[in-house]
Amino acid sequence: MEEERSLSLLQLMVNEGLVPSPEEENRKTVIGKLKQAHCAWVKRVAWQRRLPKQDIAASSATLLTYGSYGLGVHGSKLDIDAFCVGPYFATMVDDFFIVLYNMLKSRPEVSEIHYVKDAKVLLMRFEFDGISINLPFVQLKVLVVLENLDILNPVFLRDIDETGWKSLSRVLANTRSCRIVPDLKKFQSMLRCVKFWAKRRGVYGNLNGFLGGIHLAILAAFVCQCDPYVGLSALISHFFITFAFWPWPRPVELQDGMLHSTLNPTETRLYIPIRLPFSPYEYCHSNITKSTFYKIRTEFLRGHNLTKDLLKFDFDWHNVLEPFPYTKKYVRFLKIFLLASNQDEFGDWAGWIKSCFRCLLIKLEEVQGLCDPNPVEYIDVNIVDPHVIFYWGLQAGKTNAIDIKSVKDVFWKNISTGYQGPFGK
Repeated sequence: MEEERSLSLLQLMVNEGLVPSPEEENRKTVIGKLKQAHCAWVKRVAWQRRLPKQDIAASSATLLTYGSYGLGVHGSKLDIDAFCVGPYFATMVDDFFIVLYNMLKSRPEVSEIHYVKDAKVLLMRFEFDGISINLPFVQLKVLVVLENLDILNPVFLRDIDETGWKSLSRVLANTRSCRIVPDLKKFQSMLRCVKFWAKRRGVYGNLNGFLGGIHLAILAAFVCQCDPYVGLSALISHFFITFAFWPWPRPVELQDGMLHSTLNPTETRLYIPIRLPFSPYEYCHSNITKSTFYKIRTEFLRGHNLTKDLLKFDFDWHNVLEPFPYTKKYVRFLKIFLLASNQDEFGDWAGWIKSCFRCLLIKLEEVQGLCDPNPVEYIDVNIVDPHVIFYWGLQAGKTNAIDIKSVKDVFWKNISTGYQGPFGK
């Protein structure tokens, strides 16, 4: 019966389009083409730098995937998160953002290419054969970057600057998690389900103060390590009971053969500390606040209550994965409307605003109490210009009157500091 529950959950994932069909797997072709483009780029840069002929011939760069695709849990949505890994002589400012940018822009398969320099991780964003690509850059202190690069080898991680390290942390966490779980396929199936649950219940999205992909991957890997011999449905049930009653802020740490340092006092300020599996002292970046911590714990507890009796005859996964009923739960919302005159400006503008959501959330908690920052992005079909609308649920506070002007003023001051692109509305 438990196996039947697992099979029904896998079928539900297929029906929801979370498992890519074979005809959608042209992503591998795109990655192959991008790797070739990177090799041509690095040889051009080596020639421009007037390196010796043998160094030009030997020089190379590669692409490392991360995120859902890198973990093997991507669905039918056509996008790839990848890293351009370049050698010691290729720089971000001149070679990545100018030379490679121009080489990619001239290719017929590439469209909507633009760079995002105001994000926390600097990157290029473009479409390649209809597939959306996010491409940051990291420089290694080597001449030859092998195609099958083992990024966990400490030799390659020497002397990486802070920006590069911040960028690489996601690749390192993904790679390490996949290597230390007892059963990779089971881990991938579980993570697919957990991400789908988090999106349905409105607790997925690091920028909105919830759990990001890296958080869920480590939490899922932790449960897989604790219960290596159970099936998929039992793993999901164990996931909920584990974290519904977890004694936060005790950190979640994978068994990875490292000596774990004592929790840094600064990390105790994190509501949900999760240690990165490639480092004994680094933790996942988190935007979780008092409000979002409350909602995440509530949803863990709800998940546990619905999955503790998996073998009951009337059990149904649809109940566990039911979308969060925002309009039934809240009667008041904060509406956030973002708009720009063209798609390139809108991408940068919306990305910057979303990166500042945490300060808005904290201000709202200060003046109003608990707030539920719904991560779903809505559009108004009557508006032509590129835009997005968010509706954040407001729980009843001490008073129904909110000084929205003070909230707006603080937030506008925050987003006006440091942004160098064209301002939208």
